[in-house]
Parts: sequence; structure tokens; C-alpha cells
Amino acid sequence: MSSSNEQETNKTRRLSRPGRLELKKTVETGQVRQSFSHGRSRAVTVEVKRKRTYAPADGGGMREVAIESGLAPESATAKAPEPAREPESAATERAAKLRQPVMLRALTEEEKEGRARALHDAKAVEEEARHEAVEAAERRAAEEAKTKADEEEARRQAAEEEGTRKLAEETEAQKLAKEAVKRQEPGEEEKPLSDARATAEPGAEEEARPRRGRAEPRRPASERREERRRREGKLTIAQALEGGAQERMRSLAAVRRAREKEREKEKVRAAKTEPVGKVRRDVVVPEMITVQELSNRMAERGADVVKALMKMGMMATINQLIDGDTAELIAAEFGHKVKRVSEADVEIGLKGAPDEGVALQSRVPVVTVMGHVDHGKTSLLDALRETDVVSGEAGGITQHIGAYKVRLQSGREITFLDTPGHEAFSAMRARGANVTDIVVLVVAADDGVKDQTIEAIHHAQAAKVPIIVAINKIDKPEANPDRVRNELLQHGVVLEGVGGDVLDVEVSAKEHRNLEKLEEAILLQAEVLELKANPDRPAEGVVIEAKLERGRGPVATALVQRGTLRVGDIFVTGPEWGRVRALVDDKGCGLDEAGPSVPVEILGLNGTPSAGDDLAVVESEARAREIASYRERQRRAAEAMARGRGTIEQMIIKIQVGEAKELPIVVKGDVQGSVEAILGSLAKLETEEVKVHVLHSGVGGINESDVTLAAASDATVLGFNVRANAQARELARRDGVEIRYYSIIYDIINDIKATLSGMLAPTIREKTLGTAEIRQVFAVSKVGKIGGCKVTEGLVRRGAKVRLLRDSVVIYEGTIGSLKRFKEEVKEVKEGYECGIGLENYHDIQDGDVIECFEVEEIARSI
Repeated sequence: MSSSNEQETNKTRRLSRPGRLELKKTVETGQVRQSFSHGRSRAVTVEVKRKRTYAPADGGGMREVAIESGLAPESATAKAPEPAREPESAATERAAKLRQPVMLRALTEEEKEGRARALHDAKAVEEEARHEAVEAAERRAAEEAKTKADEEEARRQAAEEEGTRKLAEETEAQKLAKEAVKRQEPGEEEKPLSDARATAEPGAEEEARPRRGRAEPRRPASERREERRRREGKLTIAQALEGGAQERMRSLAAVRRAREKEREKEKVRAAKTEPVGKVRRDVVVPEMITVQELSNRMAERGADVVKALMKMGMMATINQLIDGDTAELIAAEFGHKVKRVSEADVEIGLKGAPDEGVALQSRVPVVTVMGHVDHGKTSLLDALRETDVVSGEAGGITQHIGAYKVRLQSGREITFLDTPGHEAFSAMRARGANVTDIVVLVVAADDGVKDQTIEAIHHAQAAKVPIIVAINKIDKPEANPDRVRNELLQHGVVLEGVGGDVLDVEVSAKEHRNLEKLEEAILLQAEVLELKANPDRPAEGVVIEAKLERGRGPVATALVQRGTLRVGDIFVTGPEWGRVRALVDDKGCGLDEAGPSVPVEILGLNGTPSAGDDLAVVESEARAREIASYRERQRRAAEAMARGRGTIEQMIIKIQVGEAKELPIVVKGDVQGSVEAILGSLAKLETEEVKVHVLHSGVGGINESDVTLAAASDATVLGFNVRANAQARELARRDGVEIRYYSIIYDIINDIKATLSGMLAPTIREKTLGTAEIRQVFAVSKVGKIGGCKVTEGLVRRGAKVRLLRDSVVIYEGTIGSLKRFKEEVKEVKEGYECGIGLENYHDIQDGDVIECFEVEEIARSI
């Protein structure tokens, strides 16, 4: 490497010797000041590179020659001085040195790799530059082609315009020539066309004269193209001054604008000449719709719809809701076809079509046991099921509706529904009568027909369900079945023994007497009814009872009426929906499916439904959500409407009789049916003066939110078969909220009744004590007037209320200030005695006035 550098140095030295050709710089530098924004500038060094070419000169030297472009470098403008010839011996010696071989060394691996990388980079740069040059050439070619096309189009347009102009001029000239010929006199010779044109157009003679001679030679096409060539580049002042007289052509932009205007005019003319028919649309109109939405569906202006409503006498804004009938009239007025829909359409198809006869199969009968409280309904079911449910009931009475499936000794099955007998559970009895096939009316032989027995008869007759009378407690000494039969005749229940069609069986639940006859009667009645259902379809049923259990969530007891309910089915009941997570029968065993007439507990609800809600299986979760949401909106609207009506009624009552007193309460129960019965019983206790205000009711234990609500409204929390958790109890102690626990429903009713009675204003009763007649009036200094009286009736008591009567007209009402007999104050004066009476703060008394003495009694009222 060092030897190579030395050779290069020697070569440079040899070329730099005097008398030899020296290599001059090919780069010229200079300083240029570069300006920037905001007044900034800087000096920049500029380098200019020039290409030089050398050729051999005389004497073995080199000289610089001109480059290919024909421009010689600056050093070649003047003839270079001929270098001095060196001696021949020196030249021979230098040539010998140059002919000496140069010793080259081998390259290292690093140098080879460096040269390879440099070569590769150089090729890559060269390839990139070549690609950029090709792309730039393609872009220039495309731009030139586009420019040529635009120029060609402009020339074509100019040629067409020029031809049209010339044709118009020739047509006008011919017309003038014809008119000139017509104006010639009869003896005058007809002038040629050129003379006529010259006569018609002043100054046209000079133009027409050359045409009589030899025709002017046609100019070459290049000159004609040169005249029509469009100006290129920017217009300078010199060009504008020199070429001002030349004809300017229209620009391409002007030509495009003219064409676009012509197209728009054609569209307007076509729109005017070809009227477009009105589009008739199918407008879907729900029960309620805003004016804006209606206009959007009709594709009409909102202002036009508002005007149409004003013509109908309805002042409405664009965002106001209008009913479906009004929207239908508006749509018909605009000429659209109306299709009415309702939000209730989401429930269409929820219940399937009626089952065909070929698909029906026999099913188990559903029997509801009804009757008066303490007549032995639950005991009779325990005897049939061989269980002991009645021992677990609080107070010995049934307060829940139960569903059981009993397998008889014969192998057949019967589904029983047990209903409470207390008067508060009327809704449960009505619900049981509506979902059953047969009603077993239990009447105690020692008690006869009672109020709830009559109510059960009415429920069964309203539901058009056959009745079987079970006369219970025949084992008691005072039992009288004939008395029961006679009393039932008074209410339209005619037994078979007296020529009717109602079966009756005398049974004893305690001694298990005649239970087989009751089962035979039920099965016989079921065969007469021919009970059938289709199990091969989505399940449908009714919720009998619902509750909220810890660890299980909302639980609904449902009776499947047709179809088969399976684990995993999606169903909707009332405003709630869910997916069946588990099915449990009345014995606590899990089931995979439940067919017709099978009562089951369903787990998997998202909320607690109301007892009596219909249950239906749907195909998807989205459908279930949609139906549940619609029912929830309907429920809230009904509650809001009921609250609104109550507010108006309360306002009227307050205006007429004064403000009513309210007892705020929060009710929590174990099951939905119990809460429903409690609320119904409390509603019957309300009067015009006092009422029960239920702030909240629900199923489940008492929690913190219940206590907080009660504390905010100064209410009492009532718990039926439920208890408060530890947090709720601590919060109640802190806020002073009273929590009352009950396990029997009539205890709640009695307590609330007593509380409401205490809120009633007492009855005011007036009791007359006696009368006294004023015989003489005495004026006493510092005391006033005192009336000397004689008690004519009853007695006069000091401190009692009195009225002063003058000519049988009451002129004063107050109290007795002083009562004296002789000079002593006395408590009372009886009939026939004389006394002195002084009225408190009143002295306008006269002889002959009558004093009436009375007292007021307050008598407590009760509901």
C-alpha cells in the first residue's frame, strides 16, 4: 500500500515539474449569500464543476481540447503556450522509467470486502438513479401526451367555431345578395354576386376585387398551424405589447366551463319539459311517532307536515309526538300508503298455533283444593300425599300456594294445587281456579259454608271449572253433612244426591277415611273431560308462585300446560326472562325436562316475576329481551298513569275535606303471592281521611336499601316470614327505623288497622249541661258586669263552655269566668237555685238573656 502511495506521489511530482503540463482544478468556488424568512441570511460556498478533455500535443505533451457541446473551457479560449521541449536524453530516461514494471501486492480480505461493498453500493445508487430517470421520463411523456391532447381538442373546437362563423357570414352574404337582386330595376342588368356583396357591405369592394382575378395562392400548412398555435409559457409584458393586435384564442378552462354550462342548461330544460311523478311510499306508522320521524319516513319536508297538521287544527312542533291515527291521516293526505304497526307486535307468535288432534296425548289432571280457612284443605292433601305439610305452617293456616304431584296406589298421577283459605288470599284462589281442570271444594261438616267457601264457588263458576265437594271432618261428633248439602243449594251447587251433577264425597283427613273414593271421583271427572296436550312443542305454562332465595336467586314455581320444558330453554314470563338452569320437582329432585301438567321450580331467571304471569319458551335470547323490555315499559306506564290519577283524586279530596293522613310503610315478604295478598288487604283499610302509602314492596330479606328508604320517609318496615340482615339491623338502630316481623297475615292487618284508627281524628260530641236565665244585671267595679241568674234546667258548672242567647239567637260563645252563690265561689249550681255568673272577657249582657252551659266530648274512632 505504501509503494502505491509513493508511485502516485512521484507521478504527481513528475507532472508538476516546470515545462510539463500541470492539472488545474476543475472546481471553481465562490461565496453566495442565501436569504431566509424573518430577515435571516447566511453565506454559502458554491462549487461549480467543469468537464475537461485532454489530447496529446506536439512534443509528447498533453493539451486541453473543447468539449462535445462546442463550448471550450476557460483555459482553452486562448491558445495555450507551447511547452518548452525537454532534452532528448531526459525524455529517453523518463520513458525508460515509465516502462519499468510496477510491483503490485495482494489485497487483504478486508480490502476485498470493502471494495465489494463499495461496488455494490455504487451499483445500487446507479440502479436507483436509472429507475428515477425512467419514471421521470414516463411522467414527462404522460404530461406531454395530455398537453397535446388538450391542444388538439382546443384546435378542433376553434376550427369548429371558425367554420360555424364563416358559414354564418356566407349565409348572410347570400341573403343580402338576393335582396339586392330583387331591388334591381327591370332594365338594369343583374349584378354579379361579388358586386352585390360589395354593394351590401361597405368596404367589401376591396375584399371582393382580388377574387375576380387569379386566386391567391394557398399558404403552407406549417404557417397556418403557426398562426393557430396556442401561446405557451407565461405571458410577459413584451409579448403582450408586441402581440396585442393578434387574435387571442379561448383557453381550455374557458372551453370546459362553457361545456359545463351548456350541460346544466340541458338538464334544467329536460327537468322542465319532463315532469317527474310523485313517489308513493309505504309508510310504517306505530302507535306514537314524532313529526320529524313521520316526515323522514314519507321523505317530505318537516315544515310541510307541520302545515298539514295546522290545517287539521293541531298545533304541533317538529319534535312533538302524535298518535297513530293522526299520522295515518297526514300520510294519506300526502298520497302515501300507510301500514299500521304496534309495539305489541313483538308478542305476535309468542303463543303457538292450536295443537292438532293427531298430536295430542293424554295428560295428568290438575286439581285445585279450595275452601274456607281451617276446613282441612292442607290436611287432606297431606293424607293423600302421606306427608305432614300442615305442621310446618305458621299459625296452623296455609299462607302459600303449593303445587304437588301425587302418585296413587293404582299407578296413576294427579297434580294438586293447594290454596290458602284466608280472606286476604283471594287473588291466589282466583289464580288457582284459572289454571286448574277440577276444583275440589273442601267444606267442614261441623262448620258449614262460610265466606271463603262462597268465594271459592264463585271463582270456580267464573272459570267454568267442574266442582267436586269434599265434606271433611265427618269424624267429629257435631258433624252434619246434610246441613252442608242444603247450604250449598243456596249458592247454586246441586249435588248428585239431590238430582244435580256435582259429585260429593264424605272424607276424614284425620282418619284417612274415604280417600280412595275421592281419588276415584277425581279420575272419573278427568275421564269425562278427556284432558289432552301436545308434549312435542315449545313449552307454555303459568307461574304459580315466585320467590327470592339466597344462593339460588329468583325461583319461580310454574305449571307446564302444554309442550315440554327442558334445561337450557330460553323463556320469558311477564317482564322477566331467563334461561332454564335447573328444574326441581316438589320433592326436591332435579329433572331434565317437564311435560304437560307437571309443576316444577325453575332456576335461571334474571328477576322475580309476578304470580300468575304466563311463561313461554322463545327461540332466541334477543327475542326474549325484546318482549321483556316491552312488557316492562307497559308496566311502568300503567304505574305512572295510576299515580297520576291518584294525585288528582287526592288533590280533589284535599280541596273538599282537607288533607288526608298517610301511613308510609315498606313491605317485604317471602313469596310474591304473600306480598300481593298483604298489599290487597291493606288497600281495603284505606278511607278518605287515612290511607296506607306503600313506598316499596318486594320479595326477599330486608336489606340496607329498604332501611334507608324507610328512614328518608319516616316509614315502618314490615317483614313477612323474612328477617333483616346484620347491616340492615345496625342501620335501623342508628337511624331509628322500626322493623316489625310477622308470620301470620292477619297480625299485619290488625296492627295496620289499629295504627290507622289512631290516626283518625276523634269524633266531637256536644253534651248540654243546663240553662240559666239572667234576671238582673249588676255592675261591679274592677270586675265588670255580673248577671244575677236562676238555673232553670240541669246545672251550671264553672269552667264549662257556654252560649249567650238573646231572642234565641247566639251572640256569644265562650266559657264561664266566675260562678258565685252569695259571696262564695262554687263549682256548680243545680236547677232551681240562684247564682251570679260572669262571662270571661264579655260584658254585654242584658236582662232576659239565656245562658246555655255545655261540654264537648272526644270519642275515639276505629276503622
